[in-house]
Amino acid sequence: MIDSTVTIRTGTAADALAVADLHTESWRTAYAGIVPPEALGADLAQQRRELWEIRLTADYGPAENTPHLLIAERAGTAGVLGFGYLVPQPDGRVLLDNLHVRPGLTGGGIGAALLTAARAWVAEQHPGAPFYLEVLRDNRRAIAFYERAGGRRTKEGRAPFPGGGELPEYEYTWDRP
Repeated sequence: MIDSTVTIRTGTAADALAVADLHTESWRTAYAGIVPPEALGADLAQQRRELWEIRLTADYGPAENTPHLLIAERAGTAGVLGFGYLVPQPDGRVLLDNLHVRPGLTGGGIGAALLTAARAWVAEQHPGAPFYLEVLRDNRRAIAFYERAGGRRTKEGRAPFPGGGELPEYEYTWDRP
């Protein structure tokens, strides 16, 4: 069920720090025991800050190549509740590269609202483009969410992680909107 009090807006460079902090918190919560401990280490927060600063200030060229940040908020509350980051791919598909909800708020409709907004953006900006994401095989909670939301497992692969090493991952795809 989608939480009707959650609003989704387009993110900007001004959101970089808030998104980086939520990204760090989400990784440390969702990936504990799944990814190598060094990937969640002390420098994770700085890595996420640098990543989001670059992502949100880079010039991607033509609009059709430009990634899109979605921010979930709720009136009367401070801060970012969740975010999704969409990246058009050279093969014509659109990758949902990140979908994170603030720990403690998962299961409340924020992720569903972001996923719905992401699919709508793809349908509007990239009509007919397949929409997909990649998820670590051991992230069972996320996999269950994606399957409930209509995602189909379409590929298996390996995800590289900071500090070396790779982990098994799945690709989930949604039918074209």
